[in-house]
Amino acid sequence: MDTEETEEFRLPRSRAANERLHALVPGGAHTYAKGDDQYPEHLAPVISHGEGAHVWDVDGNRYVEYGSGLRSVSLGHAHPRVLEAVRRELGRGSNFVRPSVVEVDAAERFLATVPTAEMVKFAKNGSDVTTAAVRLARAVTGRPRVAICGDHPFFSVDDWFIGTTPMSAGIPAATTELTVSFPYGDLAATEELLAGYPGEVACLILEPAGHVEPPPGYLAGLRELADRHGCLLVFDEMITGLRWSEAGAQGLYGVVPDLSTFGKALGNGFAVSALAGRRELMEWGGLRHGGERVFLLSTTHGAETHSLAAAMAVLTTYTEEGITARLHALGERLAAGVREVADAHGVGDHVVVRGRASNLVFATLDEHRRPSQEYRTLFLRRLLAGGVLAPSFVVSSALDEADVDRTVEVVAQACAVYRKALDAGDPAPWVGGRPVKPVFRRLV
Repeated sequence: MDTEETEEFRLPRSRAANERLHALVPGGAHTYAKGDDQYPEHLAPVISHGEGAHVWDVDGNRYVEYGSGLRSVSLGHAHPRVLEAVRRELGRGSNFVRPSVVEVDAAERFLATVPTAEMVKFAKNGSDVTTAAVRLARAVTGRPRVAICGDHPFFSVDDWFIGTTPMSAGIPAATTELTVSFPYGDLAATEELLAGYPGEVACLILEPAGHVEPPPGYLAGLRELADRHGCLLVFDEMITGLRWSEAGAQGLYGVVPDLSTFGKALGNGFAVSALAGRRELMEWGGLRHGGERVFLLSTTHGAETHSLAAAMAVLTTYTEEGITARLHALGERLAAGVREVADAHGVGDHVVVRGRASNLVFATLDEHRRPSQEYRTLFLRRLLAGGVLAPSFVVSSALDEADVDRTVEVVAQACAVYRKALDAGDPAPWVGGRPVKPVFRRLV
C-alpha cells in the first residue's frame, strides 16, 4: 500500500468525548443512527458547532456535512431567517398555561402550505405523531391491526412498530402480532393482506415515496384499496415533507391520505412535528363532537412558541425562496458527479447513488455486488479523511456548488482506494478496525 492509504486520520478529542458519552449515555448517543458504531472505529467525530453546510468537530476539523440532523436541518445550520424568528419568541416566553396565539398562526401557516389537510396538531417528534395517527385510526375504525409498509425502515419508537424489528426485546408478542406488513409498490399483495384480515386492519401506513419513485397509479391504488376495505390511509411524510414539495409527497403526486405526519425538515433542527388530516377524523381528538373521547395528542412541550416560530419561518422560506427546487438541483449535481468519478475508477457498479435528488443515499457493494459493511467502512474512512461527513448524500440548501464539487473530488479519492480493495478481493487492509454496523440488529 502507498503512503496515502496508510496515513492515519486521528480524532483524539472526539475519541475521548465518545468514551465520556458511553459512560453517561446508553449507546453513547441519543439517537441510534448517530451512534459511533455507524462510523469507522475511532473515527466518529463529536461535533462542536455548525454553520450553513459545514460542521466542526472537537478536534478542530471542518467538514462538508450531508444528512444534517438525520435530514432535519435542510436549510443549513443556524439559518438566519429561522434564528430571527426563534429569537423573537424567546423573549416573549415559550410555554404557558393556555394556548399561545402562535399556535393558531402556526396551524394556519401549515395548512396553507399543505392544503390537502384540514386540521393539524403539533408535537415534538415523529414517533408521537405517527403513534397518534395509529391510535386515531384504531379508534375511528374500531379495528385492532396496523398494516405497515415493510420496505420502509422506521415509523416510531413505540411498541407497535419496534416490536417488528430485530430490537424487539421488552415488547410483548401480543402487541407485535397486531402489526402486519405489506410490500411497497405491490397492490395485489396489499389487497391479499387486507382480504386475509377482513375487517381487522385499521390503517395502511407508509412513506409515500422513498429511494424509488412510486409506480404509476400505485398511491391512487392504495387510496382505492383503503376506501374499499374500510381502513385509513396514512402517509408518513417525515422525509418527503418539504423535500418532495412544499406540501410533501401528497402535494407532488396528488393523492390525498386520510392522515399524514410531518417532522424533520419542518423545524430545521428545532423540535417540532405535526399530525394532519381530514377534519372529521381529527375532531375525534377534539371537544366539538358528541362521541367517545380519543386521546389523540397531549404534550407539555408540543407547542413551544419558539419551535412553532421556527416551523413558520421554514415554511415561509421554502415557499418564497424555492428551496425544494434548490435541493433537487444540488442533489442532481452531486449524483452526476459521484457517478462520473465512480465510473472513471471502475467502481460504478459498486458505489451506487440512489434516491430522489433531494434525498440521496449511497450503497457500497462488494465484488459480488452485495451490500457490504466492510466496503462502507472503507468508503466512510476516506470521506472523513477528506473532510466530508456523509452517512448519506442528503443535501441541504446551504451547500454551494463548490461544496458539491469538493465532495466529488473526495469521493474520487475514495473510489481509487475502493478499486484497489476490489482488485485485492479483500477490503480488510483499508477498513482500519471493526466494520460499521446496521442500526437494527439483535445483538450488540
